[in-house]
Amino acid sequence: MNSTAKVTSAQVFAIAGPAMIANLTTPLIGIVSTTAIGRLGDATLLGGVAMASVLFDCMFWLFAFLRMSTVAFTAQSLGAGETKELHAILVRGLIVAGIVGVALIALQVPLSAILLGAMGGSEGVTSAAKTYFVIRIWSAPLALANYVVLGWLIGQARATLALGVQIAINVINMIATILLVLVADFGIAGAAIAAVVAETAGLAIGGMIAQRLTSGHPPLARAHLFEREKLVRMLAVNRDIMIRTASLIAAFLFFTAQGARAGDVTLAANAVLNNFLLISAFFLDGLANAVEQLCGRAYGARSRHAFAGAVKLVVSWGFGFAVVVAALFALFGPALIDMMTASPEVRAISRHFLIFVIVSPILAVFAFAFDGVYIGATWARDMRNLMVASLVIFLGAWFALRAFGNYGLWGALLVHYAARGGLQALRYPALLRKSFPDNG
Repeated sequence: MNSTAKVTSAQVFAIAGPAMIANLTTPLIGIVSTTAIGRLGDATLLGGVAMASVLFDCMFWLFAFLRMSTVAFTAQSLGAGETKELHAILVRGLIVAGIVGVALIALQVPLSAILLGAMGGSEGVTSAAKTYFVIRIWSAPLALANYVVLGWLIGQARATLALGVQIAINVINMIATILLVLVADFGIAGAAIAAVVAETAGLAIGGMIAQRLTSGHPPLARAHLFEREKLVRMLAVNRDIMIRTASLIAAFLFFTAQGARAGDVTLAANAVLNNFLLISAFFLDGLANAVEQLCGRAYGARSRHAFAGAVKLVVSWGFGFAVVVAALFALFGPALIDMMTASPEVRAISRHFLIFVIVSPILAVFAFAFDGVYIGATWARDMRNLMVASLVIFLGAWFALRAFGNYGLWGALLVHYAARGGLQALRYPALLRKSFPDNG
């Protein structure tokens, strides 16, 4: 692709399509794990794997900067024609992933004590979660390295290869879970081992792909790999994206905690409706993956035309998908609620709050799209500052609306979506002018 050429819908969906498919396979892991553990007939085991899985989701999500920054740096280098830098970006990312992953393993005792203690589960659930935690934590370097490899592939617009790796990880995880939990009777330990096996296999597959893609490259010089300017920039971007992600996690954890305080039925209803948010995120996040690569490549090529074109196209498609998803939620939402829960009370309360998830995809378009834009352009400092501001606005909205109970909580969440996207959209024109002063 010519980085200065007009960005087309075909280019968007060449990346977004595989990303959407990969996203859709991810919930299957949770479904298979839940089903396998659930068939053991011990509620504490099911609660334990659910609790520990949430912890790992949040913990690994905190380090998702490894994927995001790798996409951006790779796409920018490709756009700038710095093909020899591609190998260095991959190795630098893998080094950081290894350091962070080993640190998490080394700190597993205090981490498990603090995190599991904070969850406030019963003694049986906490014990089961700890069993899962102390095994799965060994997957940390592997899972984070897979972030890097996936980001590196997406950054080169090799989305189909990234899709293959992601699906392989998910499928191997599901098969290993069934074999280790139900056949080998390893219980909750089997589910944790399955996650480690899957991440190991995924990294092996990704490593072979990376080896083939870099086989013709000259040997990577140590001086180039550890070039001070490149390292400083990488660490600064990663730091800012990490703070941004921590702010986002804080908002959703606060939402969950406040829902829990409203009672078990309300908590269950919110959990059901959160699945709707995940469904819309699958599509919008796929488009965000596309704009990360396209904007990153245009940024590297110093092409304002291609950059702005990619933004307009992805935002337009985002609203198109959002309207369709919102309509589907409105038409089939009650039936989906009935599928997800058999409790009459949970069904009734979920229907009360369904309107909020119907509206949410439309409000979330700017949030997802501009996340991708800011990542692709490595506008990480502004992204960090605006996400922190969005968190403050979310907490302020909740405080103002708290008298309305769960209605106020959902209202505050919608305000958070609007603030995330709105603030980034308002800041975008100034950053565009600053990054492309010559209008090239």
